[in-house]
Amino acid sequence: MNKIDRIKELIDILNRASRAYYAEDVEIMSNFEYDKLYDELVTLEAETGTVFANSPTQNVGYEVVSELPKEKHPARMLSLDKTKEVDALVSWLGDKEGLLSWKMDGLTVVLTYENGGLIKAVTRGNGEIGEVITPNAKTFVNLPKSINYMGRLTIRGEAIITYSDFERINDSITDADAKYKNPRNLCSGSVRQLNSKVTAERSVRFYAFSMVEPDDAELLSELGNSFEKRFDYLKSLGFEVVEFERVTAATLPDTVKIFSDKIPGNDFPTDGLVLSYDDIEYGISLGTTAKFPRSAIAFKWRDEEAETVLREIEWSPSRTGLINPVAIFDTVDLEGTDVSRASLHNISYIKDMQLGIGDRIKVYKANMIIPQISENLTKSGAFSLPDACPACGGTVTVRSENDTETLICSNPECPAKNIKHFSLFVSRNAMNIDGMSEATLEKFIGEGILHDLSDLYQLQNHKDTIIGMEGFGEKSYVNLMNAIETSRKADMAAFLYGLGIPGFGVANAKLIVKAYKSDIEAIIDAKEEDLVEIDQVGDVLAHDFVAYFKNDKNLSEVRKLLAEIEFIIEENTSEQDLDGMTFVITGSLETYPNRDALKKEIEDRGGKVAGSVSAKTTCLINNDINSASSKNKKAKSLGIPIITEEMFKNKQFT
Repeated sequence: MNKIDRIKELIDILNRASRAYYAEDVEIMSNFEYDKLYDELVTLEAETGTVFANSPTQNVGYEVVSELPKEKHPARMLSLDKTKEVDALVSWLGDKEGLLSWKMDGLTVVLTYENGGLIKAVTRGNGEIGEVITPNAKTFVNLPKSINYMGRLTIRGEAIITYSDFERINDSITDADAKYKNPRNLCSGSVRQLNSKVTAERSVRFYAFSMVEPDDAELLSELGNSFEKRFDYLKSLGFEVVEFERVTAATLPDTVKIFSDKIPGNDFPTDGLVLSYDDIEYGISLGTTAKFPRSAIAFKWRDEEAETVLREIEWSPSRTGLINPVAIFDTVDLEGTDVSRASLHNISYIKDMQLGIGDRIKVYKANMIIPQISENLTKSGAFSLPDACPACGGTVTVRSENDTETLICSNPECPAKNIKHFSLFVSRNAMNIDGMSEATLEKFIGEGILHDLSDLYQLQNHKDTIIGMEGFGEKSYVNLMNAIETSRKADMAAFLYGLGIPGFGVANAKLIVKAYKSDIEAIIDAKEEDLVEIDQVGDVLAHDFVAYFKNDKNLSEVRKLLAEIEFIIEENTSEQDLDGMTFVITGSLETYPNRDALKKEIEDRGGKVAGSVSAKTTCLINNDINSASSKNKKAKSLGIPIITEEMFKNKQFT
């Protein structure tokens, strides 16, 4: 391929990557790969003297796609030129003084204040046109709602989500496929929400990194010509600014190292540093290139690489049917941690890298965090696709979409696709196996050590495999085995609920256990005509319950489980004084720790708890008797007593 053709190829690759990153919040290649290809393009353009109009060296970015209002920026927002060499930074700064600050990895936002209040917030967008996100910006947790300046002030900064908030938000999402990949993607989606309430729930923060030249001559005189003074002024108004240090050419290398050493302890995502001239007028006098201002430059750390040997490609099934490849290589030390695994993304990626077992590869941590393969030194291409799904042994197929090949499990009953079946069984209201998250379940399924529910009680036979898995160790293994052992003594209703019988919740299960006097064999052999006699069990539920146990596969699995567990039958010595009564609980509680505790007491005393008020309700329990809630209104309209916790304890049901 000649140089001009290679330039065209690079332009196409890089523009697709930029479009995915800026417009779709999707990363199709790592920063390392992008920078490597970008640098190659710059070199080829210099060598040939040929620069195409659509080259990423000439264009800033892409217009984002959303329903938010668009607005043109008064002045084009250029991106920064960059280097990975500290010596290049020193040379760039020369005999001037500068400010070195974090280059945060979030979404750039431009704020405009007038008469002391925020009147507009616009995203960077493609540098020329951004999206108006003013209501969302007003929910940023650290942003001043009003400032002590009555003139017009425009501030640029980065909206970010901290690692701790990112983990908190992801932990609240039970569906593993719905979890966010990184803080930047989460932040971008949060800032650009159509509903500002969603933004407020995401704990977005704003860090100012520059002030647009103010029109106020008095303010300009006060701030002088110093970039640092503008940072100080913004801080005095209540803004958080990016951390910065004043530097000279002599102090710059040590200061870069100081920033570098802080990365492992940072709670915020960064993708480098920014070096700016403190002398604002000098920076402006240098002008701009077609793409970059000359007043500042970005620094990206040269990723620490290590050479190792690819030993295995592990194929890990997921709930979507995708079977994802993971590189397993000889352990290396990167950024102070042991690394032995890295995602290979898809089949096309493996082919492009010409990977094969036994190849010598170079690995690094993208942004000092995510392990990636940077280069394949051997390029044997000696890899083979699995001929069956590791989780179920089912048929696999190769799917090609948008020029990307992926491996798919075609078995609809694959346990990896039915992760919810497992997560329900181990959940708190079922078998309550502490520490068995969906992510852990997926790993076990991917390793082929978990096919059926009963396999949970055979995991002790796979100790070496589990301890060797990413995120596990001896202590994690022991804790998990202890939790599984504890779950062997089970509540019968919780067990039935955990089986996932269509339509059956914990309440239905308790009613059946009570009706059949905790006789599991009688429950398994239950007849539809008997079940429908139980209050709140209708024809459909009775049919589905009986059908579940008539299924040979289900019954076989239940038998295996029953061989592993022992039911704890608690003799109910409580007075059955609530027999025939139905209660609804709403509002906050004062003496019971939670609703489940109050619900348990009612059921132990022979009563029932419903979710909504109806003509069959005996009492509505609500400590705020006079509230205007919908349940209170419904109870009053039906003449149903509303009682407090205290009244319930004193048996004042009228």
